[in-house]
Amino acid sequence: MSRRRIGFWYRLAAVIAKPPLVVFFKRDWRGMEHIPADGGFITAVNHNSYIDPLSYAHFQYNTGRVPRFLAKDGLFKDGFVGKVMKGTGQIPVYRETTNALDAFRAAVDAIERGECVAFYPEGTLTRDPEVWPMTAKSGAARVALRTKCPVIPVAQWGANLALPPYSKKLSLFPRKKLQVLAGEPVDLSRFYDKEPSPEILREVTETIMAAVTELLEEIRQEKAPETPYDPRKARLAQRRKATDRSGRGVPRNTPENTTEDSK
Repeated sequence: MSRRRIGFWYRLAAVIAKPPLVVFFKRDWRGMEHIPADGGFITAVNHNSYIDPLSYAHFQYNTGRVPRFLAKDGLFKDGFVGKVMKGTGQIPVYRETTNALDAFRAAVDAIERGECVAFYPEGTLTRDPEVWPMTAKSGAARVALRTKCPVIPVAQWGANLALPPYSKKLSLFPRKKLQVLAGEPVDLSRFYDKEPSPEILREVTETIMAAVTELLEEIRQEKAPETPYDPRKARLAQRRKATDRSGRGVPRNTPENTTEDSK
């Protein structure tokens, strides 16, 4: 997509968002050469701050290929933000409703029109204690297998230093550096002739996230954990610990549950 087709609303959003980003942050952008000049494609981006969509969008906007984000439907309601979201062609996601598949169809349609669709495969801000990418959902994998379009992994770091995940305390000084690194397309060709079963979708998702994590390792100059953080497993583990502490999880007639009267 050329700059001539970016459109009024995207240009308006850039006019509003770019000045504070330039004033309050330093930038380290690499890998713009991997963003396709033509045709539809996917970007898969890690998510570690409420403000990192601005950081990534700034990077992507300057390539001339603006992203269409998948965003929760609440952002598209009345008001200026809703008008901007609709005007810039973002894609609403209706979670756990009969309209949940609409985002999938809209993403496929956008790619077939030659646009860029940006996925945050984790689905929400990472909950990894060390702010590495956590386990991801299969949406990007589904669209990638359906369209066979290029999938560009993108890692970012720095917005989380200004506004950590799930925090409301913004710290702008000293100025933070927003680092964005785009990599070469992920090779998914070995999956194209296979039925998109849950196992295949999981493998494709893991392949995409491994590429994103590898780029983040390059930015951070350190090694990520061998196994991505899984918030579902972490919640189950916490519940088991809570149950054990309360005593409800201790079986009857065990030494811990035996009194002198029952001996």
